[in-house]
Amino acid sequence: MSLEWMPRDNSYKDHQLFSEEHIGGEAPSIIYEKNPLTDPEGKVVDDLFVATIRLNNPKQYNSYTTEMVKGAIAAFTNASLDRTVVAVIFTGTGDKAFCTGGNTQEYSEYYSRRPHEYGEYMDLFNAMVDAILMCKKPTICRVNGMRVAGGQEIGMACDLAVASDMAIFGQAGARHGSSPDGGSSDFLPWFLTMENAMWNCISCEMWSAYKMKNLGLISKCLPVLKDGDRFVRNPLIITDRYVEDGEVVYGEYKTGPEAKEARELMKSLPTDFTLVDREVNRIVWTLANLFPGCLIKAIDGIRAKKKFFWDQFKLPNRHWLMVNMNYEAFLGFGAFNTKKLTGQDVIDFVEFRRQIARGAPMNDEAFAKVLAEPKA
Repeated sequence: MSLEWMPRDNSYKDHQLFSEEHIGGEAPSIIYEKNPLTDPEGKVVDDLFVATIRLNNPKQYNSYTTEMVKGAIAAFTNASLDRTVVAVIFTGTGDKAFCTGGNTQEYSEYYSRRPHEYGEYMDLFNAMVDAILMCKKPTICRVNGMRVAGGQEIGMACDLAVASDMAIFGQAGARHGSSPDGGSSDFLPWFLTMENAMWNCISCEMWSAYKMKNLGLISKCLPVLKDGDRFVRNPLIITDRYVEDGEVVYGEYKTGPEAKEARELMKSLPTDFTLVDREVNRIVWTLANLFPGCLIKAIDGIRAKKKFFWDQFKLPNRHWLMVNMNYEAFLGFGAFNTKKLTGQDVIDFVEFRRQIARGAPMNDEAFAKVLAEPKA
């Protein structure tokens, strides 16, 4: 039976919220690209695309500025509402970093001691994480280098992660005046054991891509260094299991002369992301050959577990982070931002604890005692 008698409005509805002016431009910025979907043989599929959202601030290891946060919200929202987009790839410019978190220069020079302003910035940051978690397309984090601090957090908001084996993962908050409350304290316990999540959050240790693959944080870890026609695994990593002091260690970094030799080799070899991109494309093609409604329902069901705790704590965390801009964040980001002047990127933690133990008022006099002096 024909249903042509039923009245229909067949005009095309544009659901985009943002125009292209919110995305693109010179660094620092967000680059939004739509590339044709291709099959495993590289043949272009007509009328379907893969959206790539790229953090474009390579000189500052793709740390995101306020304007970049706005651009990321716009990009994920547009990709979510674009019928032609099959999946979203979230990555960074270059081969050194996916993202190292918020721009510490901006934090130190503008947001420090402007807590209300930082609270409004955190509203934008929370909206960026929400935009990733609410995107109605699968999201893949292409980890092209360091995924640290807020970079780790927005990366974990994605559904899947494929990493260069040169990538490192970790937090920096407690060392530089903040707390990993932009998602890590919510997401990490879903990926790692509770104790691994705890130590990764608070220790500020940087863990290798191999270690994170072994622990379950990422889907794939692939070599990117190339020696002629041959891919070379990250030479800084101990990739074989061995026993050290009775403990099995996997994916740890070499130390001493071995580490020095490995770093020299790393400097001499070019990078090639062919294997990483091939794996990302394989995932996208797999997703393209599924019912899109069933796919996103399953994805949202998994996301809901991460999202539950994120939604519980994102607002109280916003308020604490705002207030902290008058206190430890002022010191931590200030020390990091003035490293070239002082030679130190952290405060004197022991003296800071002494000041607290003495009940000293946390004023400029107390702060001056824990910050390094400029070099002569």
